[in-house]
Amino acid sequence: MLNTCLFPAAGYGTRFLPATKSLPKEMLPILTKPLIHYGVDEALEAGMRNMAFVTGRGKRALEDYFDISYELEHQIAGSKKEYLLTEIRELMSACSFSFTRQNEMKGLGHAIYSGKNLVGDEAFGVILADDLCINEDGAGVMSQMSAIYEKYRCSVVAVMEVNDESIQNYGVVAGKGIDGDLVMISDMIEKPEPAKAPTNLAIIGRYILTPDIFEVLSTTAPGKNGEIQITDALLKQAQNGMVLAYKFKGKRFDCGSVAGFVEATNYFYNLEKKC
Repeated sequence: MLNTCLFPAAGYGTRFLPATKSLPKEMLPILTKPLIHYGVDEALEAGMRNMAFVTGRGKRALEDYFDISYELEHQIAGSKKEYLLTEIRELMSACSFSFTRQNEMKGLGHAIYSGKNLVGDEAFGVILADDLCINEDGAGVMSQMSAIYEKYRCSVVAVMEVNDESIQNYGVVAGKGIDGDLVMISDMIEKPEPAKAPTNLAIIGRYILTPDIFEVLSTTAPGKNGEIQITDALLKQAQNGMVLAYKFKGKRFDCGSVAGFVEATNYFYNLEKKC
């Protein structure tokens, strides 16, 4: 059983300025819940109860969200609005929350490495909250990946097919299909030019990583854009053992972009109207 999910949440969210000047992008709401809430829900569904956050300067709102607000609770106690806090109260009761800071923005690989002390010596999930995923027909993406990890006991990344125009925004994998929607990775490239992309399978913000990833990251040199890339570390893992790419079931919204954020808002609004 996977116990811990790591949430890298130190980025500036510059595509949402000026809103993200003082508000973490992970706190941007889809309807009445912030993105980070959806991510924690997904991790909890997968059986993970230890939520670990790698944050940065100006991200205190994340800690405050998963804490008691005595003034607010006192103000609405016994009112018709008190039920609106039921869901977050249940989440706070079901999970533990720990936080550390990434003092320098050196890429996703460095952010994950910064969470080493929070994770310990065990496999763990990673969720990027601005990649919002939903599967109306069954288990969430992290639950699907957890089942794969239980069977193969190796690192797993979630992938989806993307078009040539956007391929340069993603890490891209290549490999051999082994079982339905699984690919055994033989190559990974971070943000390739379309002509150099080996496939159209792009990594999204869902990972399950084995603990040896920290040792690999400690010796991984800066790559694309001078950052420590998790794709470079995963490629080393794949070369020394096995890393799987999983074509997940469900829908993903890129809420790191304004267009994706609006699409997600409309989708969840229409979904709620059906209920």
